Amino acid sequence: MKSVTITPKKLSGSVSIPPSKSLCHRAIICASLAKGISIINNIGNSEDIDKTIEAMKALGAQIKREDTRLIIDGSKTFSVLEPTALDCGESGSTLRFLIPLALHCKVPVTYTGKGRLGERPLDSYYQIFNRSGIKYKHTNERLPLTVYPGDISGTIEIEGNVSSQFVSGLLLSLPLYNFNSEIRITTPLESRGYVDMTIDVMRKFGIDVRNNNYHSFKVSGGQSYRPFEYTVEGDFSQAAFFLAAGALGSFVVCKGLNSSSLQGDREIIDIIKRMGGEVVIENDNIAALPAKLKGVEIDASQIPDLVPILTVLGSLAEGETIIKNAARLRIKESDRLSAITQQLNALGATIIEKNDGLVIEGISSLKGGTTSGCNDHRIAMSVAIASTCCDEEVVLNDSDCVKKSYPHFWQDFKILGGQVDEWNVGE
Repeated sequence: MKSVTITPKKLSGSVSIPPSKSLCHRAIICASLAKGISIINNIGNSEDIDKTIEAMKALGAQIKREDTRLIIDGSKTFSVLEPTALDCGESGSTLRFLIPLALHCKVPVTYTGKGRLGERPLDSYYQIFNRSGIKYKHTNERLPLTVYPGDISGTIEIEGNVSSQFVSGLLLSLPLYNFNSEIRITTPLESRGYVDMTIDVMRKFGIDVRNNNYHSFKVSGGQSYRPFEYTVEGDFSQAAFFLAAGALGSFVVCKGLNSSSLQGDREIIDIIKRMGGEVVIENDNIAALPAKLKGVEIDASQIPDLVPILTVLGSLAEGETIIKNAARLRIKESDRLSAITQQLNALGATIIEKNDGLVIEGISSLKGGTTSGCNDHRIAMSVAIASTCCDEEVVLNDSDCVKKSYPHFWQDFKILGGQVDEWNVGE
């Protein structure tokens, strides 16, 4: 396990933001379902994306990587003739997107994973399988999970407050049936931005979905994904860390972002402004300027991935910041509400953990100390940004967990002037 010692320094310079992990997953899958050759430009190389690539290859897609692009031929997808296993690693998107898709195979498909992935709920799918007569088996509702071929019935009811990944997974799969389908959302849909991204990428690959104000989605059967050349835009989930650093006294220009993006985490711009910060946008370059921030109330239901870095902002803003509707964060790579509270409080923050959120009393600076990444990329990167406002060194154990989504994070952090000493535990 790797660790780093960070000497507190403000950051300065520009950084090319990695491509959106969420859009990479969706583009790879849609291209792999198209009968012909698609090209995906600006592809990421994170562990999660690698798992989706390998899974689609295991299902029959032909995928070739050339530097930062993928050449994908989906002509043979679902052509596998023997029972197949898909290793999803720790990627919830890979697992939940591919479970309904692999129903189109003629053989059973087994899903495996590691870390906390096996603990993340799949009940929404099990209920659908039970209603549709689809056979599946697991051990104590954990991975590995084996699902047998079958058809999902035309009308599907699903909760909207567990994970939008279930809705996206169904949307990706349903056009391939020869009958029409409707997804009815039985509780308010959270993380709507992720569903918007799914529908938008599907549209670019030739698939039409009708969205009835997020209450239901109608999908015509017998549609075909068409080959397409797609370029992945920069990831606001990752840019959020450096935008937060800027608001907290650094100056970082984030390059490669689409200011009119459908990504839900684009809301980081509006939240920084609500807290009293200033954000400058010039073409695909975005920077937040140093500001005296004030606490606000934040509804996290649509932006769960932003909560760790928003907690850093709240910890250093004047007054009280309340983060609510965040209970789903307890079933991510870590229990993120607990993890970010413990790690930032170890640095001197004042955070109280609630069942579904956090209450944060802002202070002028953090002291420093020893922390852990908790095997969670967003916790580790949040601690790194918090270090820029510490009085003393920060030791971060399990620092290499950033490779799940942003393998060159520490390299970029150093390029921006961050002072980081990396070492292996036990040496």
